[in-house]
Amino acid sequence: MSVPNILVVDDQPINVQLLKRKLEREGMRVTAAYSGQEALDLVKQEKPDLILLDVMMPEMDGIEVCQQLQADEETRSIPVIFVTARTSKEGKLEGLGVGAVDYITKPIDLDETLARVQTQLRFAAINREIIDLQRRLTEARRAATIGAVTQGIAHNLNNLLGVVIGYLDLIKAYHDKPELVKKNVQHVEEAVQRIVSIIRQLSSLVVKTRLPVTKAGLQQLIEGGLQRYRTEYKISQPVTLQNPLAGLAIETHVEVFEEVLSKILINAWEAYGEDTPPERRPILVVTELIDQPADGKFVRIQVEDQGRGIAPDIRDHMFEPFISAKHTVGVGMGLTVARHALRNMGGEVTMEDRPGGGTVAVLMHPLARKQKQLTNEQPD
Repeated sequence: MSVPNILVVDDQPINVQLLKRKLEREGMRVTAAYSGQEALDLVKQEKPDLILLDVMMPEMDGIEVCQQLQADEETRSIPVIFVTARTSKEGKLEGLGVGAVDYITKPIDLDETLARVQTQLRFAAINREIIDLQRRLTEARRAATIGAVTQGIAHNLNNLLGVVIGYLDLIKAYHDKPELVKKNVQHVEEAVQRIVSIIRQLSSLVVKTRLPVTKAGLQQLIEGGLQRYRTEYKISQPVTLQNPLAGLAIETHVEVFEEVLSKILINAWEAYGEDTPPERRPILVVTELIDQPADGKFVRIQVEDQGRGIAPDIRDHMFEPFISAKHTVGVGMGLTVARHALRNMGGEVTMEDRPGGGTVAVLMHPLARKQKQLTNEQPD
């Protein structure tokens, strides 16, 4: 176990010496600073585990020091305990308001100070363990996802290649019957297109950089997604659109938006089951403007179907690759790709039960991408 490194900051050397002697007797390493600026310089060099910081100091007081520590990503997580002669409630609230984790009043009780330091060090250790567990959980999930993708790709491609080989054999067997050859060639082309689709979708999952955005009208974007849905999936049945935001423009990547919407629409279409005739597969698309104070304004696009609803066995896994309620060869990445693509745009995709039966897919797209999102890589 490493020795805790404590930074004691006070313009009075006698206070520093008292605290230093007490903490070192308990096996801690102590670094001393006698001004606010010296403390900030030492923090960059030493990276202390905890800071005991006097509030009342000349030139730069403890409040300003704490504010600068909080403003820096590298020092924000270092716990700060204020030491001050101010005993008023307002004074304590001011200190806690700028990021301090605790408050000790003068004259200092050394035993109380030691107890508070040890408590905060334990909290910091627990926090580090939680962060480490989260990191390992993320890595485990990523490994599980890679495994699911690999297994799903192998299964689907093997099935599709089997389909191709089967129809090629039929073409050879009926080479003298043009109509049968033409029909079987069409089946081969469809299977090959599914293979190409899997590869294209897989490629979209590994894109890490933020895509460039342009301003586009919401009505035109939705119509583009509807057209792609009809063309790519050969569906002529109309979709009901209620778009009170027809005059609104959003910052987005047009192709990604249309691709996401088309995948959500085909998921709604296939939710009815193969035995449901086209005219009995209603799909409703509704838009709404949502203001989220912490994150800004979002367009909420709701896609409703009245199909079979979310199967209980896939409810918790529906966004994982190759998880599907269907048994068709070459499907199962649509929702995975849609969520990944929209998250890359700063949005989100969720699925809910529709009252009365069926499913509601909710697409949340920011009205404008934040500047930070434009420069950062996708965290994935």
